[in-house]
Amino acid sequence: MSTYLLWGVAATRRDVRIAAMPTAPYHCPGAAAVTDGRSPWPAVTAGNDGAPTVEDLPMAKDIAIDLGTANTLVYVRGKGIVFNEPTVIALNTRSHEALAVGHQAWQMIGRTPGYIVAMRPLRQGAITDFEITERLIRLILQRAGVSRLSRSRVLICVPSAITSVERRAVREAASRAGASSTYLIEQPMAAAIGAGLAIEEPVGNMVVDVGGGTSESAVVCLGGVVASKAIRSGGFDLDAAVQGYIRREFGLAVGERTAEEIKITIGSAAPYEDEAKAEVRGRELMTGMPKTVVLSPADIRDALEDHVRQIVEAAVTCLGEAPPELAQDIIVQGIHLVGGGSLLRGLANRLAGETGVPVHVVDTPLECVVLGAGRCIEAFDTVRSLFLEDD
Repeated sequence: MSTYLLWGVAATRRDVRIAAMPTAPYHCPGAAAVTDGRSPWPAVTAGNDGAPTVEDLPMAKDIAIDLGTANTLVYVRGKGIVFNEPTVIALNTRSHEALAVGHQAWQMIGRTPGYIVAMRPLRQGAITDFEITERLIRLILQRAGVSRLSRSRVLICVPSAITSVERRAVREAASRAGASSTYLIEQPMAAAIGAGLAIEEPVGNMVVDVGGGTSESAVVCLGGVVASKAIRSGGFDLDAAVQGYIRREFGLAVGERTAEEIKITIGSAAPYEDEAKAEVRGRELMTGMPKTVVLSPADIRDALEDHVRQIVEAAVTCLGEAPPELAQDIIVQGIHLVGGGSLLRGLANRLAGETGVPVHVVDTPLECVVLGAGRCIEAFDTVRSLFLEDD
């Protein structure tokens, strides 16, 4: 019997233990055009084989950024997605130097000496540390080949739940990082565009975006949001719920990354076939010694239930606020589920059961928002009415 244990988690089924593998760095293999055949939106590319260098890109660029709590994606006009990495930055607190960003910084979480801090400058879709966010955006723009000399227009996707003060903070951070002008678009609208929905037609479409820090439901029609419901609960809250459950029920302390691996490996919103158990190693709170416990999918479902229920109830509320004519369209069109949280097992079935409406997980849930923003910058002057006005 072979045993593999990575990130403190090993899934077990019968006599075989299956390791919970960490997510590999994202690279879009080739350029896949996204078209729906119904709308006038220009086709955009889902990425390329490698991030372009500064020499490969023109001096002036239009750039779309999905500045998420969990991951940040950058789309360059005419190039596609050139950056897709965790929203994490590692800093040396002695020299105040930025040591790493993205995947390299994410791998440092929970594994650094005291003078090195790997942190997420955004929580629940909002900036919690302005200066660190500015440095993060500047480094990301540099990776995309942007400097202050580029005079680039930047379109940033933001949650609809953030306040006007938080929106101004995003604009200011991007401006100080090198953007000549900054525009904002709500994530549900960008997600609907990225999913290929005909938002400019008099037909109701509903999108549920489950992100790392927020979950948003929106009904879109004729280029505008007719009804919406946003809550500050997402993937990180699910991870924290797993951590709290293990601490409370088993007296075991596990890290953020381990909790995420447990959620990915055996977490679910509803029972599923071929359920496997997970063997988890952590630090026992009473003795401080290493300890191993075995968790079942039912355990993790109990841990996630409160947050999953909030996400589902928000979608039900949004659907209930939609005008009757649009509700009829949604019954036919279905609900489109996007965001990293949509990959939680059973969430689509749970949402379909609660609403009585078909639920479709889009083909590229993680990239859907930035692809929608990419369509906007490809047709920048014709879609400016979709952007949020200056506060």
